[in-house]
Amino acid sequence: MKRLGVIGGLGPAASAYFYELVIRMTQAETDQEHLDMILFSRPSIPDRTDYILGKSRENPAGPMVEAGKQLAGLNVDYIAIPCITAHYFYEELEKEIRVPIVHAVRETAWYCRNHGILRAGLLATDGTIQSNLFQKEMEDCGIQVLLPDPEHQGMVMDLIYKDVKAGQPVEWDKFRSVSGQLRRQGAEVMILGCSELSLLRRSCEIGAGCLDTMEVLAMRSIQLCGARLKKEYEAGLVRVSSDPYVR
Repeated sequence: MKRLGVIGGLGPAASAYFYELVIRMTQAETDQEHLDMILFSRPSIPDRTDYILGKSRENPAGPMVEAGKQLAGLNVDYIAIPCITAHYFYEELEKEIRVPIVHAVRETAWYCRNHGILRAGLLATDGTIQSNLFQKEMEDCGIQVLLPDPEHQGMVMDLIYKDVKAGQPVEWDKFRSVSGQLRRQGAEVMILGCSELSLLRRSCEIGAGCLDTMEVLAMRSIQLCGARLKKEYEAGLVRVSSDPYVR
């Protein structure tokens, strides 16, 4: 099997969850059937959204390149970045690191296309939305991306920064409100397009109709590195449903 490197710490809880996902989704009866993984956790890397929105001059690309090169020096075959907003810097990282980086956003778009999804609601940071990361990849696959209105986008940012990143209880009414607004626009699925939002899926059973980008990233990392995926994940990561709400 191939070795997976992870540029982590963006944030730390999301990186730990990604590691957990890879283990959980791998079909393995012995320790030796799991992937060799090297997780480089660097929470000191500057905030990606602040830089993209012009609120900070601290460019996170440099430290991410440095982390990637150190992983490359440890002979990893692929690199995963369990931070969706960090994919804004994908081309620069790919050029400098010279190790294949699993593109979580592109893989999610391909997954939607291959499963016949035509309209997807997006829950993500302001930085991810304003950078058009998902919009470009989804539209290239013929998928319409539906976005929250400004009021509901503020709720998404609260969920990410004031709840999950801050270690505070999640205000589930906000998640329900955002999901409902996107559903009324015609969304077939809700894309959890931020690694912190993936933690919501772990802490509470979210109804059918949500596709977790972190699960897509874990799935493709397992497949690319040559390990076996559990059968329940081979069947699919999302069921299209009219009810994506928390149960």
